[in-house]
Amino acid sequence: MSVSINEARVYVAGALAAAANPEKAAGMQAYMKTDMPFYGVQKPGRTPILRRLVREFAPEDRDEYESLVLALWALPHREEKYLAQGVAVSHRQYMVPESLPLFRRMITEGAWWDFVDETATHMVRHLVINHADGTWPTVDTWIDDDDLWLRRSAIICQVGAKEHTDPERLFRFCERRAFEEEFFIRKAIGWALREYAKTDADLVAGFVNEHREELSGLSFREATKHISELVDR
Repeated sequence: MSVSINEARVYVAGALAAAANPEKAAGMQAYMKTDMPFYGVQKPGRTPILRRLVREFAPEDRDEYESLVLALWALPHREEKYLAQGVAVSHRQYMVPESLPLFRRMITEGAWWDFVDETATHMVRHLVINHADGTWPTVDTWIDDDDLWLRRSAIICQVGAKEHTDPERLFRFCERRAFEEEFFIRKAIGWALREYAKTDADLVAGFVNEHREELSGLSFREATKHISELVDR
């Protein structure tokens, strides 16, 4: 293997430790409501670490890509996992349908909104837009999965897709989970609809008007924040 996985791990852990801020770490941990340790290195401090990581430890094929991402993902601190995700997104040539199991793993193991939303809206979105035929058959099954984070990912994976959004699929997913009481699902429905409304307000308004009685108050409020004039009250 041309990329030294161990050297990459040592570099990441060392660079983050050198920039550590215990006071910020406590605040970040409290904000994320997690027991996972933080170094206290916020995104601006992680950016130069990621740039060097991408430049100096570039994988030469998809197998190296996956091994590198998983090696960083296995490190114990949250910022190390954020960098694993940064590496995953930075090497787009390896973001292909064969990498979907890797992204699924990040979703199910991450199991919290920061990890899940990054994976769904950057990695999975790239796949459903650029490799639809090889990706949607799997992502379609997530909408009924027992894992709420996979269900959330199915709903939000088109956030930011704009004109590349498959609206029929988006609306179908939202309608299918509209009955759920889980906050992260209700919020996901509202977010996904609100974002697509920036591309096609009339289409979203039509869906919301038709399904007003099925949508939760949270989903409805989120979905209609910027299209209230088009929505029946």
